[in-house]
Amino acid sequence: MSFFPLSRLPVTSPAGKRTASIAACLALGLALAPLAYADPASVALPSFAPIVKQVMPAVVNISVTEQASAIPSDDGDDQDAGPDQGLPHNFPPSPFDEFLRRFFQQHQGQGHGQGFSVPHGQSVALGSGFIIDPAGYIVTNNHVVDHADKVTVIFQDDSRHPAKVIGRDPKTDLALIKIDAKEPLPYVSWGDSRQAQVGDWVLAVGNPFGLGGTVSPGVISGRSRDIHEGPYDDFLQIDASINRGNSGGPDFNLNGQVIGINTAIYSPNGGSVGIGFAIPSDMAKPVIDQLKAHGKVQRGWIGVQIQDVTPDIAKNLGLPAASGALVADVTKDGPAEKAGFKQGDVIQSYNGRDIAKVRDLPIAVAQTPVGDKAEVKVWRKGSPVSLQPVIASMPSDQQMAKAEKPSEGGDNGKAQTARAMGLKLAPLTPDLRRQAGVPAGVKGVIVTDVADDSPLADIGVEPGDVIVTINQQPVTGPQDVAAKLDAVSKQKGNKSLLMLINRRGINQYVALSFSGNDNG
Repeated sequence: MSFFPLSRLPVTSPAGKRTASIAACLALGLALAPLAYADPASVALPSFAPIVKQVMPAVVNISVTEQASAIPSDDGDDQDAGPDQGLPHNFPPSPFDEFLRRFFQQHQGQGHGQGFSVPHGQSVALGSGFIIDPAGYIVTNNHVVDHADKVTVIFQDDSRHPAKVIGRDPKTDLALIKIDAKEPLPYVSWGDSRQAQVGDWVLAVGNPFGLGGTVSPGVISGRSRDIHEGPYDDFLQIDASINRGNSGGPDFNLNGQVIGINTAIYSPNGGSVGIGFAIPSDMAKPVIDQLKAHGKVQRGWIGVQIQDVTPDIAKNLGLPAASGALVADVTKDGPAEKAGFKQGDVIQSYNGRDIAKVRDLPIAVAQTPVGDKAEVKVWRKGSPVSLQPVIASMPSDQQMAKAEKPSEGGDNGKAQTARAMGLKLAPLTPDLRRQAGVPAGVKGVIVTDVADDSPLADIGVEPGDVIVTINQQPVTGPQDVAAKLDAVSKQKGNKSLLMLINRRGINQYVALSFSGNDNG
C-alpha cells in the first residue's frame, strides 16, 4: 500500500477518484458499495435574509452615558465585576482568563460616529439589546447598564428613546430596561436553547463598534461552557463574528427565535477570533421574567458549600467515579442542615438530574421555586442516602456563616507543636487565629510551615491552613494530627488521606493517594 504526503496528493477528476477508490477497495479485498457524489451546484446554502427582515426591527442599539470615574479601564481586562459581583473569587483558574473580555465599546469624551458629544468627565458606551414585549421591554447585559447615568435606545431608523433600568442581575449578567412606547413595538420571542445542538446555525445581530444593525452568521460550537465568570456559567459557544458593541445582542435560530444573548468573547486583541459566549435562553428567560415582575431575582438556596470531587477524593470516599458535588460545609440552621446534610456528603442527583460537575448543583437549585421540597441523593460513607431539603430564598449577604464563640480546647497555647509528613503543626491560639484570618467558630490545628518536599504541598496545603478533620475524624490537637498522619504513612501498600482544611474561613477537602514510606 502506498501513502501520499498531504502536500502531494494526486488531483483527479470525479471519475478518476471513483476509479482510484475501486482499485483501493479491490487491493484491500473490501466489498464495493455505490459511491455518491453531491453536485456542488445542487447544494444550496440557506439565505438568512427572511430571518433578518423578520427580526431586525426588534434589535436595538443601546447608548449609555456614564461618569468616567465609574468606568473601569478599557485595556482589554474585565470591563466590570459582571456575573460574579459580590461573590467570593474562589473559582479555579480558567484557560480563558488572559483573553476573556466582555465587549461593549467605550469612547471617551465624544460619541463614536453617532453625531453627538457628552460633557467632559463622562463617557459613552455602546451595546445591543432586543425587544421582548410590544410595551417596550428590552433585554441587554447587566455590564452594559450597571454604571449608567443615562440610557438611550436607538432604533434601526436612528430614532432615539430614553430608557429606564427595570432590574439587573449581576450573577447572570442580564438586565431589563424599558422605553415608553406610544404604540405597540415589534418584538421577538424566546426559543428553546435546550434543543439547540452543536453544529446548528445561529444568527447574531447587534451593534459592533457602533456600526449599527449588523448581522453575522455562524454555528453553535459548544454547549455548557464554564468560563469561571460566576456560579451559573452554562454558556453556548458560537463562532459567529461578534465584537465590542455586540454585548446584550441576540442570537437567533433559523426560526427567528432568541436562543442566546452575547456576553463575552475569547480574544487576544479585543476583536473576534470566532470564540464567543452567549447566555442560553432557557437560563435567561426565567431571570428576565422575574426582573419584569419584581425588579429583582429570587433564587433557590439550600445552604451548602461545595467543591469538585477529584479522583483522589473519590478513591478516599469509595466512589466509583470522580463526579458529584462534595459538601465541604453546611450552613448553620439552613435548609440543608435541617434536612440532615453532613460534611463529606457527595451530592449525586437533584430532583432526578444527575450532578456530574460541581457547577451543575447551583444552577439546578437556583432555578427551583422557593418553598418547594427537593429530592436529593447523596453518597455518605459508602452508601446512598436520600434527603429532602425545603428550598429557601438565597440570602443577599453571601457571608452566611455566623461567628461562634471560640472554643477553649486547643486555643490556650499550652499544647505542644508537632511535625508530620513535612508539616509543622501548632494549636490554634487566638494570636495565630487572628494572623491567619480564621473565623472564631473554626476548630482544628493550624499549619505553620510546609516543607518543600512534603507530599501535602503538592495538593495545595499552605501555612495558615487549619486542619479540621483527617479521614473524616475530627482532630483535637497537633499531637493528634501527627499521630493520624503517621498512621497513614505506616500503612502497607497504597495509602490514602482525606483532609478537611479551613483557609481564611472557607472549608475545602484535599486528598492524597500515594505509596512508599514518608519520614515526616
